Amino acid sequence: MAEEASLFSEVIGLQQQKYDDGVVFPAVLFPNPNASKPVQLTDAIKANKPWLDSLLHRSGAILFRGFPVSTASDFNDVVNSSGYEDFPYGAGVLATRTKVCDRVYTANEAPPDQMIGFHHETSHASEFPSKLFFFCEIEPGRGGETCIVLSHVIYEKMKGKHPEFVEQLEEKGLTYSRVIGEKFDPSSPVGRGWKAAFMTDDKSVAEERATKLGMKLEWIGDDVKVIIGPKPSFRYNEARQKKTWFNRLAVSYGGLKDKLNDDPTKAVVYGDGEPLPPDAVNDLLKMLDEECVALQWCKGDLLLLDNLAVLHSRRPLLAPPRRILASFCK
Repeated sequence: MAEEASLFSEVIGLQQQKYDDGVVFPAVLFPNPNASKPVQLTDAIKANKPWLDSLLHRSGAILFRGFPVSTASDFNDVVNSSGYEDFPYGAGVLATRTKVCDRVYTANEAPPDQMIGFHHETSHASEFPSKLFFFCEIEPGRGGETCIVLSHVIYEKMKGKHPEFVEQLEEKGLTYSRVIGEKFDPSSPVGRGWKAAFMTDDKSVAEERATKLGMKLEWIGDDVKVIIGPKPSFRYNEARQKKTWFNRLAVSYGGLKDKLNDDPTKAVVYGDGEPLPPDAVNDLLKMLDEECVALQWCKGDLLLLDNLAVLHSRRPLLAPPRRILASFCK
């Protein structure tokens, strides 16, 4: 491998997809066993930043494994060493996360036995992070894999299989809606209540903040329907010159039911309000599952994702424990 990356040892053949253009997804880096002293990940990142940026651009994801990273504070140091600017976790985000320290949050705190479908982080918002870090503090007993897939691959395959559906998505976009309660619901995969989501207990203030975020609120007693869209279904990735499947369609169908939301066909529709064709949606869900890499977490693993290029999901945890932490970058 390149001399400038001598602190790393790149591994091929471990939980990876290989594509015709030579891309290996994700890239997997271990400490170089021939290094003169134990390799600290923070030092290795600082010393090899241009090479790592190039590798992330080429692959879309990098898994760092075998480095001495064991705590949330260690993880925070690694994130800081990357030089990427912090993307704050703020108003309008419905997923439940707890701040652990500085730039580190828990990953989505949806009930661990529930699936979280494929998505780009906050793709529905006007601003979204460009990069994501995940860290395995406690490895899963069984299940709980984080699955990743290259978004442009899904776009190209869906366009080949369902060209009319893709054309309609291109023309109309998508509208999302979800009913959320006043308070936190621990049984829901999207557990944040509207007071926490909009950081206020005043409905008029919540409406103002929602409007600024491109959302519309419809009150149902103390609950509220949050409507987002129409939003574009795809995004052109300038860096890669490829069109990506940049939407929340799969996550809306991929297991976000709760007592206030039990019909995914109402949760996401075309931008004009018309329902989506079930056969195309089912093929999309199958395709994502077939094309993805399901990462089996090991304690100390760090995963760096290009959020503009890669969709991610979480499979149900079959045997606890599991604790994954996250950090978001501009």
